[in-house]
Order: sequence, then structure tokens, then C-alpha cells
Amino acid sequence: MFVNGVEKKARNGMTLLELIEEEGFDAQRVAVEKNGQIVPKKLFAETILCDSDKLEVVCFVGGG
Repeated sequence: MFVNGVEKKARNGMTLLELIEEEGFDAQRVAVEKNGQIVPKKLFAETILCDSDKLEVVCFVGGG
């Protein structure tokens, strides 16, 4: 699979939430696109990944 253009290996049965946490992202502060489709946050824990997936993870940052 590719995450933000970088090739990664998906473990068998790995969920999107597990990947987000392993990569050091805060699940509450990201938006994820999987194969061209936005994944709702409520589905992160049940979205199973595979090696052919292409993910784009965007972090929200605050400022002022």
C-alpha cells in the first residue's frame, strides 16, 4: 500500500485506525482518503487495509 506516496506493508487484517496510530497521527485530527474516497472517522476502526490501497492522510493544524 502507499501512504502519502510512500510504500508501506499492510499487516494481515490491519485497520485504518491501527495504521494511523502506528504512523504517529492523532485520529481526531486527520482526514483520510482511501483509493479516492473519503473515509469517515467513525469507520477508521473497521476499515481493513490491503497491499493495493492508496491512502492520503491529511493532518489538521491549528493556528492563530
